[in-house]
Amino acid sequence: MTWKGVRGQGGPPGLIRSGGSVAVAGVISRATGFVRTLVVAAVLGTAAVGDAYNGANNLPNMVYELLLGTVLASVVVPVLTRARSRGRKRSREFTQRLLIASVLALAVVTVLAVACAPWIVRGFVADGEQRRLATWLAYLLLPQIFCYGVTVVVGAVLNVRDSFAAAAWAPVVNNVIVLATCAMFVVLPGPVTLTPASMTTAQILTLGIGTTAGIAGQAVWVVVALRRDGFRWSWRVRPLPYTWRPVRVGLPVLGWLLVYAVISQVGVAITMRIAFDHGGVSVYTYAELLFQVPYGILAASVLTVLMPRISRAAAAGDQAAVVADLARGARYLSVALIPMTMAMSLLGPAFTALVFTGRVEADSAALIGTAVACSAFGLAPFALVMLQMRVLYAYHDTRTPAILNLVMVTVKVGILVLAATVLGDRAVIVMLGVAGSLAYVAGAVTGHVLLRRRHGLLGFATVAVTVGRVAAATGLAGLAGLGALVATRVTVTAAAIEQFAAPAAGAVAAVLVFVLAAHVIGIPELRAVRAMVRPG
Repeated sequence: MTWKGVRGQGGPPGLIRSGGSVAVAGVISRATGFVRTLVVAAVLGTAAVGDAYNGANNLPNMVYELLLGTVLASVVVPVLTRARSRGRKRSREFTQRLLIASVLALAVVTVLAVACAPWIVRGFVADGEQRRLATWLAYLLLPQIFCYGVTVVVGAVLNVRDSFAAAAWAPVVNNVIVLATCAMFVVLPGPVTLTPASMTTAQILTLGIGTTAGIAGQAVWVVVALRRDGFRWSWRVRPLPYTWRPVRVGLPVLGWLLVYAVISQVGVAITMRIAFDHGGVSVYTYAELLFQVPYGILAASVLTVLMPRISRAAAAGDQAAVVADLARGARYLSVALIPMTMAMSLLGPAFTALVFTGRVEADSAALIGTAVACSAFGLAPFALVMLQMRVLYAYHDTRTPAILNLVMVTVKVGILVLAATVLGDRAVIVMLGVAGSLAYVAGAVTGHVLLRRRHGLLGFATVAVTVGRVAAATGLAGLAGLGALVATRVTVTAAAIEQFAAPAAGAVAAVLVFVLAAHVIGIPELRAVRAMVRPG
């Protein structure tokens, strides 16, 4: 390693350039995704139809993660990285075998999931008409499982080949197709008031097929990108000699992956059931999507680029490089996400009132904002847990992530069960996100303890310094933003103007003060983070 600042506060230029490309794609992806969220909310609302659609649209993710997602997402990049170290020919042949095996497994799982759609829906939805609608949508949406898997595996191949931007742009394709689907839905003849019983067959088919087409579109995008990168997919491959196999994923590894997946989906199933029982599936879904926006734009850029680097260092036995990238990633994530936590907490309710009011009920818009603001503190811990997981998987350690996941799911489920017992519907809906954030905090602390036991000192003294500096600048910015927000609401009497002016004034004041405070306090990592969100 020859770049300046490896042990200091800077970062490798290649990491910054690659991260910048991913970040730009992330910005466009999240922007179009946000527009998609608004349009879907405006078209379907947050009542029974919206809940049925959002609940059914979560099912492909649940089944995929339970049966294949964890295996593919956690094993593929480290395995392909080790294969690549054996030479181009052997790497290409191993990649061909992996792609074929993945496609066949995905096809089998998808067929079985579609066949079991009624029983899957029955576990979450109690209302008869809502269950009927969710079941029809599940038949149309569960084929997404195959497309999700193809996107993940092909995206991993692209990342190992140091091609990061193509996979990052794929969600934009999905968002555009779903927006087109919503436009078609609006022009279809149908009832004035949407209810599960009144929706026409044409409306259900348009909604279900169009949404699945969006996921299929992003899968096609990455496959085309892989071909343009020079990789030729062939169904005819000769068996690899045993000595060529870059890694042997044994039963203990796969067993712990299955444990991880089962734990995750138990948590998701309980969360979704509580959300359905309290009429909050759509509110929770939209709040969660907004929570993920800064992660997708800022944190995903760092994590996507770091994963192959960490895997290569782990394969070479270079523990110092792994620890250095872990600390570097934690510093970058802190600089990027702590200010966003303040922004979401301060401006979340005003922002959602501005963009959702008129598209959904005013109470629902306010509830979405409250849920975002109350759960924002989990943003940085969530990203840190994702970074810790990547370090563990780079060493093919699947047991420790399962333990981490057990801690997080236990915390989340315990809080939600207690909340559902003692709180009213609106408070429970807010607690759906808060419980998740508290679980991320517990996971980040547990992950740090376990990694420190294995690797010794993790270089987090410098992380603590960075967090302190960023927190100080963020605190000053938050006070300035709050002052501007309150002052605008007091001085501007026209409600329509105040609704826009108040969050705008708060945001501008907070940004200006944060930039000034960061300059005075000194946050060297800020320059690298800014570079990572600019085009490479």
